[in-house]
Amino acid sequence: MKVDIDMGKTAAGDAAMLDIEELLATRLLVQGNSGSGKSHLLRRLLEQSAKWVQQVVIDPEGDFVTLADAFGHVVVDADRSEGELVGIANRIRQHRVSCVLTLEGLEIDDQMRAAATFLNALFDAEREYWFPVLVVVDEAQMFAPAAGGEVAEDARRASLGAMTNLMCRGRKRGLAGVIATQRLAKLAKNVAAEASNFLMGRTFLDIDMARAADLLGMDRRQAEQFRDLRRGSFVALGPALSRRPLKVEIGPVETGARSSSPKLMPLPDKPEDVEELIFTPDPEDFVRPAAPRRAAPQPRATTDIMDDLARAVERQESGSGEETETEMPGRKPPLSAEEMESWITDTLAEITSDPNSAFRSDSELYQDFLMRGRMRRISGAPLPLGEFRLRLAIARAGVDEETAASEAWQTAVTLAGNVTDDLKGVFLMLAAAAIRNAPCPSDAEIARAYGTHSARRARRFLDWFEEKGLVVTHTDHAGKRIVAFPDLDARTQGGDADAPLADAAE
Repeated sequence: MKVDIDMGKTAAGDAAMLDIEELLATRLLVQGNSGSGKSHLLRRLLEQSAKWVQQVVIDPEGDFVTLADAFGHVVVDADRSEGELVGIANRIRQHRVSCVLTLEGLEIDDQMRAAATFLNALFDAEREYWFPVLVVVDEAQMFAPAAGGEVAEDARRASLGAMTNLMCRGRKRGLAGVIATQRLAKLAKNVAAEASNFLMGRTFLDIDMARAADLLGMDRRQAEQFRDLRRGSFVALGPALSRRPLKVEIGPVETGARSSSPKLMPLPDKPEDVEELIFTPDPEDFVRPAAPRRAAPQPRATTDIMDDLARAVERQESGSGEETETEMPGRKPPLSAEEMESWITDTLAEITSDPNSAFRSDSELYQDFLMRGRMRRISGAPLPLGEFRLRLAIARAGVDEETAASEAWQTAVTLAGNVTDDLKGVFLMLAAAAIRNAPCPSDAEIARAYGTHSARRARRFLDWFEEKGLVVTHTDHAGKRIVAFPDLDARTQGGDADAPLADAAE
């Protein structure tokens, strides 16, 4: 069923129509600086489509709870346990009820965890409840940041993973992502890139204008128009909106936010006894508790790392030969190119041999790697971060020299460029098993390669690889899982998907 909703007027005065059915299949990205009218646009979209499609709103500031009175949305306070949020999300999909998940009042870490839990529960709903849902996420850069910030790493990864699932793999489950952000530069690229429809509002920073112009297929000169857009004006492009960039003025809305931009008003007349009025204490001042301060995160303990490094230095010193005349006493000579490559390989092997390394972030492991280099008197960074991540993924795959030298493995490394950095280790581990014709890794092994304890997420990764056309999964006559790589002409043997980790079994 084709349903067009009226978003406002075009520059020519025609109605700006948005095809809801097409939007469900192609997703939408809204971008604009604060005050450009993003929330007004989302409200117009939600109001106009409320009677046609189920809606779920991820609302960081509680601005959209007013939809409840006019359109019957259920307001879900996110200050609940994880189990409660999962249960509510399951019933939301089962009974096809529109809702607003309000995150107001939570710290940013808790907002990210609550949003991730709710979105993952929507994503993991039973197949029989895969009805179309418009999932609107305001301030999406909070939940899918382009880089790590001051938030906890587990919260960032959980939230980013949920947003990636929504935008990359949600379509088959009926979930259509509509994300709005103030800064495109702060939004994860793999999340933004999955949208096929765009509404770009007023923006001033060159980096944001350049990304907006790139998404819309404009040159730099055309991108200058984003600075001149008025509040509530957007440039639209996409199969659900317009095949060519089209300027749109968003129409009025029926409901309003609980909070709005402050308005100027004249100051009241100054009281004659103003100093007495201000400085005379109120009795409540002495009993009012102080506002709690958020505790600063404790630095990660580095005792174990330093012990490892000290032992490594002792081993190197005990095995060093006699000094040459040009060497400084007590200092090790600089490494040759071959020695540097050998040191990098050995160091990555040491890092990945620690079972807990799978659950530490790449940036954390990179700092460990650089510290080991400094202890070996290596000046500068032995590897840039991007190459370190790829080499780390290869090291985690555990390939032997024969496999690493094969043409199939080089092809697998090239194919790994089609997946996100956090999934390269998983992809290469599966590819190594296929090239060696080894049993398919279990869900627990795949989860550990990613750095999570959730076997359910491991199955999502395989689904995503299959959607991208990188692998084909099936089961043999015994019910064991096989993963085949068409581009490698290789496949794994059957493996038990539910098998526990080997060290856990022991």
